[in-house]
Amino acid sequence: MGGFSAVQPGTDLPRYAHRLARVHDAVLSGAAPSDAPRAVVARSWSRMLEAGRTADSAAHRLLADPSELERRRGASALRYVIGELRQVIEAIADASHMLLVVADADGVILWRSGSATVRRHADRLGFAEGAEWTEQRVGTNAIGTALTEAAPVQLFSAEHFEQSQHPWYCTASPIHDPRTGRLLGVVDVSGPAMTLHPTVVALVETAVRMAESQLWRHHEQRLEQLRSSAAAALAGRSGPALLVDTEGWVAQSDGVVIGGRVPVPHPDKPMQVPGMGMCGAEQVAGGWLIRPTGSSARIALTVTLTAEPTVSGGGRADAGAAVLTARHAEILLLLYARRPDGMGAAQLSRDLFGDAEHLVTVRAEVSRLRRVLGGIVLSRPYRLADSVELTLDPAGAGRAADSPFVQRVACPGVRGALAGSRY
Repeated sequence: MGGFSAVQPGTDLPRYAHRLARVHDAVLSGAAPSDAPRAVVARSWSRMLEAGRTADSAAHRLLADPSELERRRGASALRYVIGELRQVIEAIADASHMLLVVADADGVILWRSGSATVRRHADRLGFAEGAEWTEQRVGTNAIGTALTEAAPVQLFSAEHFEQSQHPWYCTASPIHDPRTGRLLGVVDVSGPAMTLHPTVVALVETAVRMAESQLWRHHEQRLEQLRSSAAAALAGRSGPALLVDTEGWVAQSDGVVIGGRVPVPHPDKPMQVPGMGMCGAEQVAGGWLIRPTGSSARIALTVTLTAEPTVSGGGRADAGAAVLTARHAEILLLLYARRPDGMGAAQLSRDLFGDAEHLVTVRAEVSRLRRVLGGIVLSRPYRLADSVELTLDPAGAGRAADSPFVQRVACPGVRGALAGSRY
């Protein structure tokens, strides 16, 4: 993470701030600056100018209402580590005139603590709990720019786009779920520009490493608690079994070698687990107990390709059809056309989006599809489980390739996969 400092040690801060202000004024007026802004700053300013923002009029800071703020806090995994993060800062906050700010992945400030004097100045700027500090909302700032760049960012004085933020420095770094790499939010340390110390970057780096370590420790503790609470449910049972938490993370595996996570079970939907075959799930305190059903029955699914596609069957508790999103229908069609071999995430990205750059989106969509259908979409590569019998109903079109959905909604990759086939 190192190497993102805005100011070199020994820099005369007032003189440097004055120089940056000249650069800011020149760039925004269309003149040639005496010094080029740093690359990360230039990219952000370009985004602001392309969006038509002006630096002399601060955007209105709309604060989330208290109930929405509490909802966001309760939904954030960072609630488990906010106490430790505050301990890192509060011992030196007053003497160093700094604030600790923690925002979620949407750039909404969830928690703020530190120097009381600096908090009062931050309030006037709208740098408060419940405010959204994305680039789109408040211009170039460390929180929003770190989210946009997916990298740690430090900004000093006039490197901020809005002039009202020039009296500040801010140092922010994304924080990720150590289990999945998913972005959880941003840790930021801010304060008056003339109080910036070179050690602030190291302070933020330490806070992020500590938080991610604590999150992993919390995960292990939850799995241990699940193992303890479910010991009675596992006692005396024979045969392969999996104990997983509410997110599908494996706490214990008996008689089967499995990865760290399975799709989240559902009591009314079958699931296919590699090495275990068809399985059913029993809810236990804090998670699920997954065991083979001993059934060799096939899972029959029918996808009806009307303009708004539906799926029916598959052991659903109700007899009706469920509406599929267009993206989920496209994924099912691609996996259907590529059976039994399946396809990797990169190929699925290319077929859906035309390139291999949407791996995170692909994985998220497949995860959502599993929640709809149960664990019948397998990974590495993505494929339909062997027990699945998927039937395409082309809604009177004769062939799936000519159905209303494929003709009007589906991506070119789906058309290509089905074109010339008998489906």
